[in-house]
Amino acid sequence: PCPAGVEEEDGDEELLGAGGPRTWTPQEKLLHEARLKAKAKRRLRRTSSRDSTRESLSEGGEPGPEPGSPKGRAHDRRSRMGKGRGLPKKGGAGGKGVWGAPGVVYGYQEPDARDPNYDEAAQGDTVYATVVPELEEGELEKNVQPMVMEYFEHGDTSEVMELLRGLNLGSRRHAVPSLAVALALEGKASHRELTSRLLSDLVGHIVTPEDIAWAFDKMLQDLPDLILDTPEAPQV
Repeated sequence: PCPAGVEEEDGDEELLGAGGPRTWTPQEKLLHEARLKAKAKRRLRRTSSRDSTRESLSEGGEPGPEPGSPKGRAHDRRSRMGKGRGLPKKGGAGGKGVWGAPGVVYGYQEPDARDPNYDEAAQGDTVYATVVPELEEGELEKNVQPMVMEYFEHGDTSEVMELLRGLNLGSRRHAVPSLAVALALEGKASHRELTSRLLSDLVGHIVTPEDIAWAFDKMLQDLPDLILDTPEAPQV
């Protein structure tokens, strides 16, 4: 056998042993033929590699990555659509998620309320106001009736006025005196006296004289219905 890295140049040297020519066994012959075939294949590969290198150099180009290799595609700046010269788009400016070209100064832009990053609190002086919707007819009765019934217990008109200020009565202010009188008709004489005092204090603060007049006119029209619950309603 030859030393590592050294190939036999002539296969006939294998025929000479230490004492001269000798006869090979069949196994040695097969091994020798396999070595000769392998050596011929290596020579053929070296020859074809040298020829391809000479051809590439003669064409004036340097050996680079194969056309289909990922490394070659990663650094290829040419358009995949077959258009353009391979230069950066817009001179390196514009595009999604970039700041733009160096040295470009942008003017002031008015904030857009539809922008997802719009911050209303950062737009200068902001005034916050609580908007209370106007009460519907059913909601008004549900809120005012407990106030009047509690008023019959404590008799403090200022507390009732503070609670009514927290409600948006809107165009239904006249319903407050109408409801208070209807509850007083069903109660005792003391409740009617308290209701009279309450209506007097509400005028000019919560309701107007026109609201009081409208409420009594409406109750006179509904008197037949009030008699069903309070028979002495016309006299009271």
